[in-house]
Amino acid sequence: MTKKNIIILGIDPGFADTGFGVIKKLGQKIEVLDYGSIKTVAGQAFELRLKYIYEQISSLIKNYQPDYFSIEQLFFYTNTTTAIKVGQARGVALLVAAQNKLPIYEYTPLQVKQALTGYGAADKNQVGQMVKNVLGLEKVPRPDDAADALAIAVCCLNSLKINNLK
Repeated sequence: MTKKNIIILGIDPGFADTGFGVIKKLGQKIEVLDYGSIKTVAGQAFELRLKYIYEQISSLIKNYQPDYFSIEQLFFYTNTTTAIKVGQARGVALLVAAQNKLPIYEYTPLQVKQALTGYGAADKNQVGQMVKNVLGLEKVPRPDDAADALAIAVCCLNSLKINNLK
């Protein structure tokens, strides 16, 4: 029986920068297919920024045909306006996944940090270093949003293994 490739799209939502990471697993090997940040134009009408995020995530799904969609859950923000805008960008990402009938897995920052580092209070540098090590990259992915998105995808992969869904 041939093992199927598993492709996971990880999203770190934001309205200025939405991080994305695409990983593929076949057997014991994990390969990074793509990562980066969807940057919107500051000062542009907010609905146009959301539309751009929608189009870019749609394109990623079309190009990579992921089996699973993983996204970070919102955590506490002291700035309510920022929280609302990030929540709207997150909603757009979830909409794209739902329209493409992808199974959606959501993880808190604490879950992602624990899955990668074993330590829920790990800082960005520690997470980035673990992403680099786990995925066999030459350097820590930049920007931080991309490293976080890859971490979310790895967290999803670990969750699928634990739950025997792969």
